[in-house]
Amino acid sequence: MLKTYKSSLKPSITPVSLDQYVSKVELKEYLKINDTIYEVDSKAADGLTFSRLINYKYSDALKKMDPDHLVALVTEVIPSYSCLVFCPSKKNCENVAEMLCKFLSKDCLKHREKEKHEVIKNLRNISNGNMCPVLKRTIPFGVAYHHSGLTSDERKLLEEAYSTGVLCLFTCTSTLAAGVNLPARRVILRAPYVAQEFLKRNQYKQMIGRAGRAGIDTVGESILILQEKDKEQVLELINRPLENCYSHLVQEFTKGIQSLFLSLIGLKIATNLDDIYQFVNGTFFGVQQKVLLKEKSLWEITVDSLRYLTEKGLLQKDSQNSEEGSHCHFHITKLGRASFKGTIDLAYCDILYKDLKKGLEGLVLESFLHLVYLVTPYDVGSQCNPDWMVYFRQFNQLSPAEQTIAAFLGISESFIGKKAAGQAIRKNVDKGIINRLYLSFVLYSLLKENNIWSVSEKFNMPRGYVQNVLTGAASFASCVLHFCEELEEFWVYRALLVELTKKLTYCVKAELIPLMEVTGVLEGRAKQLYNAGYKSLKHLANANPEVLVRTIDHLSRRQAKQIVSSAKMLLHEKAEALQEEAEELLRLPPDFPGMGDSATEQA
Repeated sequence: MLKTYKSSLKPSITPVSLDQYVSKVELKEYLKINDTIYEVDSKAADGLTFSRLINYKYSDALKKMDPDHLVALVTEVIPSYSCLVFCPSKKNCENVAEMLCKFLSKDCLKHREKEKHEVIKNLRNISNGNMCPVLKRTIPFGVAYHHSGLTSDERKLLEEAYSTGVLCLFTCTSTLAAGVNLPARRVILRAPYVAQEFLKRNQYKQMIGRAGRAGIDTVGESILILQEKDKEQVLELINRPLENCYSHLVQEFTKGIQSLFLSLIGLKIATNLDDIYQFVNGTFFGVQQKVLLKEKSLWEITVDSLRYLTEKGLLQKDSQNSEEGSHCHFHITKLGRASFKGTIDLAYCDILYKDLKKGLEGLVLESFLHLVYLVTPYDVGSQCNPDWMVYFRQFNQLSPAEQTIAAFLGISESFIGKKAAGQAIRKNVDKGIINRLYLSFVLYSLLKENNIWSVSEKFNMPRGYVQNVLTGAASFASCVLHFCEELEEFWVYRALLVELTKKLTYCVKAELIPLMEVTGVLEGRAKQLYNAGYKSLKHLANANPEVLVRTIDHLSRRQAKQIVSSAKMLLHEKAEALQEEAEELLRLPPDFPGMGDSATEQA
């Protein structure tokens, strides 16, 4: 029998507010018009209250160079605290960083001087001795720009330096506001614009939300610089509610709902019309359908999308099931499965199929150029604007066999020559093909030179953009490989694509690729290991971590142990794969003549 006891003790735990465990950072919003700073105050009549005047002695030269008083605003904060200056464009980021450094106090040079020299040294090391001249001039002052023109290695290094306080100021574009965790004591918005477009409320909130560092600062400040003409629009901006969040499942038609349907049927989550409709009805888009759908119902969009996928040859109605309407069943076709497995954008899957099919008719294997063209992403090509003089110069450097690839695609030397000369051309050539071939020249140069800096200079492109093209091509090459693995007719591409994917992924000399398969080994480290005599996976797997620490510069004991253990694991996996392959070769095939008879005799 259970007994219950009533405790005479009072509870020792008293209810507490969660707020006392949450670090709060006060955010103060300011607007700057001319030399006056106003605090955003919702209780005031016009939403603003006077805060102060800019009190900084400006020379005539400084007034011309810095009409927005940026020097005054940043020197109130740096170098003791961090500051972000959001600029409307990438070029503006670089110009503002250089301008600030011309007028900052020389005392900024002494702040963490050795560490800043180390940052410059590391930037040179990761870029094979190259360095951006702007960063070379600004980093000694603790200032750097941050935008998509940087390579990923540069961005990572600069972000680490900023996070540790070695760098105290970033001039940056709006992309830094989303995703990258780089808070600051003060955030300055150079203008209420992103490129030519006026700020949206959510963009503004994202940017000023970087002000204040929980656990480090007790307060954060944002200052939006504006002209008198923009005052009314800015007041509306800071007082209006945040924009609503809407589903884009149907807005980007091919990337959204159709890809979803192909995945549902490919994974056999839902295969008939009614189940597919019920599934999409439960999505975020389904919840918002009354707001988003004006012309068609969700049922009509579902039917239309499935019809489109069927007409495109990606789906097929089940012939064994004669039912129509809501009980109509679908199954995925070979092309659909290839697109699904390769995660190919449905807008381009039929174009890719035609390109690969056409490529079989005249595949040029003298070099990788033809394959590189086939794995140049379609969407990146549509955003490219070729420099025609560079295009013409690069075309003339191709071998005769490589030039036949261009002719095979319908692009002649005379066409590129006339474009470079600015002459009118009557011949109509597909712009997508022109742009993709140009980007394939960029990628082909990267494979030959293994140097983003020299290629970006040759093609007059930002090095960050060149790296993004390379990353996109490596990813798409892997997608095309999976696409070809599902279609027997493209077997000839498979081995070639495996090799090309590796080359694009690592983009280094062939002898470094095996070393870079090891966790924690990037290009710079791979070169160090190769030069020290560790030229293969087997060498690394049998290395002594203590010897590695003594031999390789700037390699910690923990990193050395990680490299050796990772190499051993990779070597073990490759050995197991080879063993399985050998056993498969030695195994008697199940359809060997007489196998059935011997089994009967034994029975």
